[in-house]
Amino acid sequence: MSKIRREPAVGPFRVDQLREGDRYELSNGHPLYCAPARREHAAPNLIGAAVIDSDPAVEWAGVDAGFTPAPGTLRAPDVAVAARAGADADGWIPGAPPLAIEYAGRGQDQADLKVKIAELLAAGTRYVWVVRVHGPRRVEVHEAGQPPRLVGAGEVLAAPGILRNPIPVEALYDRAAGHRATLRNLLQREGYDSLEAVRTEGHKEGRKEGHKEGRQEGREEGMAEAILALLQGRGIPVDAPLETRVRACRDRDTLHRWLLRAARIERGEQLLDAP
Repeated sequence: MSKIRREPAVGPFRVDQLREGDRYELSNGHPLYCAPARREHAAPNLIGAAVIDSDPAVEWAGVDAGFTPAPGTLRAPDVAVAARAGADADGWIPGAPPLAIEYAGRGQDQADLKVKIAELLAAGTRYVWVVRVHGPRRVEVHEAGQPPRLVGAGEVLAAPGILRNPIPVEALYDRAAGHRATLRNLLQREGYDSLEAVRTEGHKEGRKEGHKEGRQEGREEGMAEAILALLQGRGIPVDAPLETRVRACRDRDTLHRWLLRAARIERGEQLLDAP
């Protein structure tokens, strides 16, 4: 989220004086106004959040979640990973997130961003990733006690102990790359290493039938099961007509399209929408 300093900076304020929905962060008791995001910021933010939240090792992730490591400090990274126990409590989240991601566009206050990174690392954040969405796309990686380093397109990011899977840099801002990474993560949550593993399982089921028709049917049944499992794993209700429609489908292209769509829709009925 873009930050703009308002002068004079009046303070000190305390975290408990802010309400949910207030467009402010606090740095040492001083308020920082959080401006609405531009298009170049808002869309990549959503893409990256889906990738992070779907990683099999992540128990809780949030967008603009407020973390308070001190009474006069409240910071809300664009995307953050936290322990479920702390994040599920009411109010602001105490401490700092292990992984914080900031999207920096044209309106970014660079001075405040530098302070924010320092505050998060000092409070215990292990990794701060700054995704530059204006100019050459790249990610700045910040770790406590380490000089910042740049990771560019074609490279991957890793957060050992926080994320299971490495993330292609492009998956944090490119829609197609983000969808591929999210699909991989969701399949892993359901016990599949990849989309190819789903197809392989269907192939094995088909071989048990002992003839070509059985093999084909097994592959399709495996893909249908993966679609339903993905929807269930994402908490999307599947009514009986939708389940019947998915299980009855025998067109591989349609099933493949539904499997990709299941990774990003919000309601079950959207699965069958025309492309």
